[in-house]
Parts: sequence; structure tokens; C-alpha cells
Amino acid sequence: MINYNDKLFKPVNTTENSETSNETIFKYKQRGNILTAEYEGGKIVYGHLLGLVDHEGNIEMRYHQINQEGELMTGTCSSKPELLANGKIRLHETWQWTSGDQSKGQSIIDEQ
Repeated sequence: MINYNDKLFKPVNTTENSETSNETIFKYKQRGNILTAEYEGGKIVYGHLLGLVDHEGNIEMRYHQINQEGELMTGTCSSKPELLANGKIRLHETWQWTSGDQSKGQSIIDEQ
């Protein structure tokens, strides 16, 4: 199992309906197979996610965040890891808002 504890991630690519950007920093914590993260930056004032990590390092998570407009936004996300040549982790994410327009999107975030 990949251990995400104390790793920082930053988006490198995302669809237009995302509130994340290259200014968003995710601070991951992991205990056993339970993953949490706090994040902020760009359009996001504060966010939090909670997820489960499987034996291949895939993550199933739920997230909620407050954006700069003062709105509470929520969603679900599935992340699949890729180990890069430099030893860092890249996460390929497929997500959907459970608030707002309920649209779907994809993001790629890299370990910093």
C-alpha cells in the first residue's frame, strides 16, 4: 500500500469546472488505510477530504470546501496513483460535485 502521510500535492491539470488550481496545496495525512487532507489556495478558502486507501494505493474520498464566494461545496473523488521516474506520486482523479451543478471532472495532482 502507498503511504500518503505528510505528502503535499498540487494540481497540474484540471477541468474547467474545478475550483482547484496550481495555487491549491493539499496536505495529506494517513493512518492505516484512512486518508485525510486539508487544502487551500486559489478559489478555495479552506477544504477537507476524507478517504480510504486500498492495497494498490487507489483512494475513494469525499470532500467539502468553502470557496471565495462563501459557498460550501461538496463532492466525491476516485484517485489512481502513478509512480513517476523521480520517485514522486502523481494522482489521476475522477470527481463529481454533489452540490451545485453536480458536474463531473478530472484532475491530475503531483506530489511536491
